[in-house]
Amino acid sequence: MGYTLAVIGCGTMGVAILSGIFTRISQESNESSDLPTKFIATVGRSTSIDQLRSSLPSTSSAAKDTTILSGDEGNLEAIRSADMVLLACKPYMAKTILEKQGVKEALSGKVLASVLAGVTMAQLQAWAPEDCEVVRTMTNTPSKIGQGMTVITTIPASSPSTTSSRLTAIFSSCGLVRFVDEKHFNVCTALAGSGPAFVAMMVDALADGAVLMGLPRAEAVEMAAQTLAGTARMILETKTHPAVLKDGVTTPGGCTIAGLMRMEDGNIRATLARTIEAATLHAAGLGQDKK
Repeated sequence: MGYTLAVIGCGTMGVAILSGIFTRISQESNESSDLPTKFIATVGRSTSIDQLRSSLPSTSSAAKDTTILSGDEGNLEAIRSADMVLLACKPYMAKTILEKQGVKEALSGKVLASVLAGVTMAQLQAWAPEDCEVVRTMTNTPSKIGQGMTVITTIPASSPSTTSSRLTAIFSSCGLVRFVDEKHFNVCTALAGSGPAFVAMMVDALADGAVLMGLPRAEAVEMAAQTLAGTARMILETKTHPAVLKDGVTTPGGCTIAGLMRMEDGNIRATLARTIEAATLHAAGLGQDKK
């Protein structure tokens, strides 16, 4: 049975999620019954409508049929028309949007799924009506090409089965999905949500090293990115522990061990681990009132 998905405050993450869904729909001859059949997206200003439209896949009929609304009235109309609401605005805007007149009533009996870093279930439940099912999710920008990583708060057994199946269908279109307890969300935000930026910096640094040694920039970036992508895929598909994979490439007296020792000289393990620690602690403060 078809249903309508409204993406409220559709910025970078909203576009990534919608793009993943639209790509999945266009690739499948028999569309999943758990995917939305109608889409509404909202932006803050009417001047942003054309920009959002151009950000969605141009070859997707679902993207072309997506309704785009703007402003507070647009948010309210979208929520009223939707069966499931995906809150994708900036974290600090959540309370303002959800406390606008008429929004609480419009959310009655519906599912509100948030992709906002740092905004807790307790906050969302306080801003939504009691009969609105609140779910917290976190995904990342590779969702745009179907290679994302999404975590969703554990769905209570008492919830309608459609909640879990629909959320799984939506985010599986964007990549891998895991259900986790909310207590892990800040570290998931740091590792997966911020992770693409950390990985991009590593690719850039590896490419810089190759450029330093004479390889043209374009080839250096391509090789660095593909090497990282291929290694990650090996770990996921073969379930090989990263340390085992590393040892398999490292021969006595070879160039790999020479490079690894230089990485250890730079405390790369501690630096990367502390990067996740710092981002996790910062994520805990997002969406909270500043004192």
